Amino acid sequence: MTTSLPRDPADGIVPDTKDWTWTLGRPCPECGFEAAAVRAHDVAEAVRAATAPWSVVLARPDVAERPDPATWSPLEYGCHVRDVCRVFDVRLRSMLAVDDPLFDNWDQDATAAQDRYGEQDPGQVARELDEAASRLAGTFGQVPSDRWSRTGTRSNGSRFTVLTLGQYALHDLVHHLHDVDAPIR
Repeated sequence: MTTSLPRDPADGIVPDTKDWTWTLGRPCPECGFEAAAVRAHDVAEAVRAATAPWSVVLARPDVAERPDPATWSPLEYGCHVRDVCRVFDVRLRSMLAVDDPLFDNWDQDATAAQDRYGEQDPGQVARELDEAASRLAGTFGQVPSDRWSRTGTRSNGSRFTVLTLGQYALHDLVHHLHDVDAPIR
């Protein structure tokens, strides 16, 4: 019998302080995703493919159970993926509208705790994730060919082009499917 773990998303979770931008230069050894191989005209469809499995993941009967106290539950990962899509859509739109914008800092762990990811309704999260992913894919799908090299800078100084922002976001989306043992469709 599985025991429910504490409902506070901060309990037992060690904040992720790694700078994952290295995934833009080499494949991720954990999930196998090769971000640099994704071409500009493939980003939108790749976002759709990497988010499609979440409706199934979020319908699992044990969706809110953590596999161990230091690992998010599939529900918490689903909330994070939804928010990744939202944050990256804002960043992408900013890059397309403003020359070299500086992105607001986003503390994913603080957001998880503040928004109580582990207590959200999985069905609602699935709907919101689908909506956020569709919006992000749509925004990437409408990037004019001469705008893929526009830049933006993260609060820690990491610089992205529209293309590398898409590749970086895709690694996050694919990696979290790996985290919850879900295949890309």
